Amino acid sequence: MKIIVLVKEVPDTYGDRKLDLETGLADRAASESVLDEISGRALEVALSYADKNAGTEVVVLSMAPESAQATIRKGLAMGAGTAVQIVDEALLGADLGLSAEALAAAIREIGFDLVIAGNQSTDGSGGVLPSMIAELLDVPQATSLNSVEITDTAVSGERAIDGGTANVTAQLPAVISITERLPDARFPNFKGIMAAKKKPYETKTLADLGVDAADPAASRSIMIAVSEKPARSAGTKIVDEGDAGVKLAEFLIQNRLA
Repeated sequence: MKIIVLVKEVPDTYGDRKLDLETGLADRAASESVLDEISGRALEVALSYADKNAGTEVVVLSMAPESAQATIRKGLAMGAGTAVQIVDEALLGADLGLSAEALAAAIREIGFDLVIAGNQSTDGSGGVLPSMIAELLDVPQATSLNSVEITDTAVSGERAIDGGTANVTAQLPAVISITERLPDARFPNFKGIMAAKKKPYETKTLADLGVDAADPAASRSIMIAVSEKPARSAGTKIVDEGDAGVKLAEFLIQNRLA
């Protein structure tokens, strides 16, 4: 069984979140960069299965700048056997379409039985990348799973739906995404940290993967404007002088809230 886990380096959620107003991209220097928590949970699902099933190969795959190597190596320290990083200047500010295309090409080249991802990252919060990758790979998908069970031939789990839950199953090979209902990631121990330095770590460019970021036939998102979030303005204060109800009704009507 070969399991590929998609991991991502993101700005620390406890740090500042800022946009570069010239480029429209996230200012990565505004806060510390860390392994996305949902990526850690996805990796934990794969490692937990590998702990109980000898011969399981776990690969961490990331599309990230070269500076993210230390973060991706954390996945190796946790227990993954191999890391693959897609590094290319043309991916700076890549939209979901190009990101999915690059990751799918890498997954296809690596070979897989199962791809595990988080349901959405804490920076982009797109929430559709796993489905897009499954479509490009032409394999079944089971997304937003609150529990995961993996067998030799299939993967299944529970997904929350309106008014209840649904049990879904997909035959392997497949792509799944998990929610924060899954367990926290394990902490790398000293032995794992030292071993990570000797584990295979491969980098790929878009050219290596046969992906053209400037392909005119591909649909790409184009940012046309960016601006800073306006400061919050003071609210309207209504003092009850016997006519507070009337004033509230007038405010709601004036602001088209009623």
